[in-house]
Amino acid sequence: MLAAGIVAGVLLARGTIDKAIQELTLPLRHEDVIRQQAREKDVDAALIAAVIYAESKFVDSTSSAGARGLMQITPEAANEIERLSGGTTFELHDLADPEINIRYGTFLLGELLDRYDGDQVAALAAYNAGPSNVERWGGSELSLDGIRFPETRAYVEEVLEKRDAYHEEYRRELGYR
Repeated sequence: MLAAGIVAGVLLARGTIDKAIQELTLPLRHEDVIRQQAREKDVDAALIAAVIYAESKFVDSTSSAGARGLMQITPEAANEIERLSGGTTFELHDLADPEINIRYGTFLLGELLDRYDGDQVAALAAYNAGPSNVERWGGSELSLDGIRFPETRAYVEEVLEKRDAYHEEYRRELGYR
């Protein structure tokens, strides 16, 4: 009986440790908003989570370039997203709201995926370095090797790696069957 209790305690501790490690290496928050936006905008939920991870590690912040929130939306991009999506009430501080930030970031990601015929490498490179750079690098025909900025190449590689990890580790939370 004592041995069974010890084994159960070790397994419980190991599960707690595994959860703590996962929280540090692959955090997930706001999965309800991610699932909703994935459905509404036809963007893979694991891809959204991976972009949030790469942009902010799920911590609200403002970059030196003025990008805000979980998906690091610039004020210029937010104003354009509002215009394209028919919004009329956007204010800069709204980008600190996770729901609005994820909605805007997913809208932008969806627009880039459409622009580049679903090519995730090109869409992610444009999310990071801008569409004008992606057009110069090959547009929807862009490969990882064609990305000219090392930091953008590393960003795209990280997002694609984390997309696969989120899909594997958070299937239920992200709405996969």
